[in-house]
Amino acid sequence: MKNYKLNAENLSNISERITVPQYDRKIIKTGIVHVGIGGFHRSHEAFYTDQLLHDPNNKDWGICGIALLDFDRRIYNTLKDQDGLYTLVVKELDGTHTNRIIGSIVEYIYAPENPLAVIEKMASPEVKIISLTITEGGYNYNEANKTFDFTNPLIQHDLNNPNVPKTIFGYITQALKLRQSQGLKGVTIQSCDNIQGNGHMIKMMLLSYVSKAQPDLINWIESNVSFPNAMVDRITPATTPEDILKIIKTTGIHDAWPVVCEPFKQWVIEDNFIEGRPAWENVGAQFVKDVVPYEKMKLSLLNAGHSVIGIFGALMGYNTIDEAVNNPNIRTFLMHYMDEEVTPTLGNLEGVDLEAYKKSLLDRFGNINIKDQIDRICSESSAKFPIFILPTVNAQLQDKGDITSAAFVVAAWAIYSLGKDEKGKGLIIKDAMQPILHAKALESTANPEAFLEIEAIFGLLKDSKPFVEAYTTAYNDILKHGVEQCVFDLNANI
Repeated sequence: MKNYKLNAENLSNISERITVPQYDRKIIKTGIVHVGIGGFHRSHEAFYTDQLLHDPNNKDWGICGIALLDFDRRIYNTLKDQDGLYTLVVKELDGTHTNRIIGSIVEYIYAPENPLAVIEKMASPEVKIISLTITEGGYNYNEANKTFDFTNPLIQHDLNNPNVPKTIFGYITQALKLRQSQGLKGVTIQSCDNIQGNGHMIKMMLLSYVSKAQPDLINWIESNVSFPNAMVDRITPATTPEDILKIIKTTGIHDAWPVVCEPFKQWVIEDNFIEGRPAWENVGAQFVKDVVPYEKMKLSLLNAGHSVIGIFGALMGYNTIDEAVNNPNIRTFLMHYMDEEVTPTLGNLEGVDLEAYKKSLLDRFGNINIKDQIDRICSESSAKFPIFILPTVNAQLQDKGDITSAAFVVAAWAIYSLGKDEKGKGLIIKDAMQPILHAKALESTANPEAFLEIEAIFGLLKDSKPFVEAYTTAYNDILKHGVEQCVFDLNANI
């Protein structure tokens, strides 16, 4: 079997072995600028858009991918080298793989190398949507005081050097300023990140930045820019060398950075697009008036569940999520946490079979073909816990509900932050707040409450006597007996 490098020139030959785009990519216009062209975007929004582009009436919705950060050079170079093409590998529950080439990313820019090109592309009249996957931490939100963090050195750089920005806020502000000055129409800014009210969040954070950077732009933004909320869902683990080799071996295609994902996908979007939008509903997305119930369910169950499994699994020495969730002690704990602590906070979810949804999560977590790395799930936990777990804690405290399981998870995170699993092996911890997490974790070995003093994460949770008592008990028990024995004991008392 002859091997082919994945690029536009070889696409016709590749089409004999794998599904490829059936539309003419040369006539596709860029209607979407997307910031953050990592795995999730390419398994989700870019996938939906690729399906839509097969309809000749939708040729105006190609994607320009923006590699925003210095370390995004590799993905930029890969996409550039492959003409924006990549393989999407769907790993089915039965072990089979479904491969297809995605062609919706028709342009790509490396922002650190050419900031002006990014600003001008965002301000282009043909661009109607600027979408984002910048991770939970990318919104520059301070949990302690619920405000934009102007102390961030990158934000200070952008305020002082507006024409060569480094953050999403600097780029969007300059692009909107250019649109205003040229008398152009507005644009939709669409978050695709795991934040409840993600549209509200990006609007609040952007207007906070603009209030200092370009205050005379605020009224124009209020009138000409929309910020729809959305819930996004598709488990997309990091691509491994084995994934790349398997594509070469089974198809003869050399793809330097394919994307692997689960078969499940969901996209629920508030229909609030000021200058039009793609008909994503024709390829499986759902447009609704109120996204909040869907967001809350997904963040509090799926994303929080991932964090629970990840922290426990890391301490027990597991490498992947499926290994950890198939431990009966972890699985039972998670089911109890979802049923007794999360479900009471979700309210009425009209049209949603919540019990079926929770069961489906356990099946998805346990997909032995996905092999989602635990260190990926645990990365940036300081940005995830305030969004995925603490809202459940605060709601339960307000209603005088049970917080035992959540307190146990936070205690396990404090011990995880010491940097070693229970066998003494070092953990790979990737977190912007790692220095303070580690310092407070060390302090907590003598005074467990010290970990809760990180206000940027926990707010005023340290002042809640019921939570502190449950957390302290859990912390001391885990240190003494280990997380698996403690989880076993907790399950025995259910």
